[in-house]
Amino acid sequence: MTDIDWTLFATGVAFGGVAAALFFAGLGWGMRLALRAARPMAVLLPSAALRIALLLAAGWWVATLGAVAALGFALAFVATRTILVAVLRPAKGRA
Repeated sequence: MTDIDWTLFATGVAFGGVAAALFFAGLGWGMRLALRAARPMAVLLPSAALRIALLLAAGWWVATLGAVAALGFALAFVATRTILVAVLRPAKGRA
């Protein structure tokens, strides 16, 4: 049976959680700026490119630590996204 390095997994989870929080905070900030801008695409495209590049760079760096750390990073990102969508989604009947 393969042993899992829980320290590496926790490191991946920690970095994944922070990266996800920053990614979605940037998304919210970019959307607020775009909604006030005369040309929203001039805000949205660079914002998306920067957020994606930084997320990939962080994920790449964590992946250099090992596959277990990369798995923790990915799981933390998906978990953070799922929790944020569940919390921030409007209730049924309210739009």
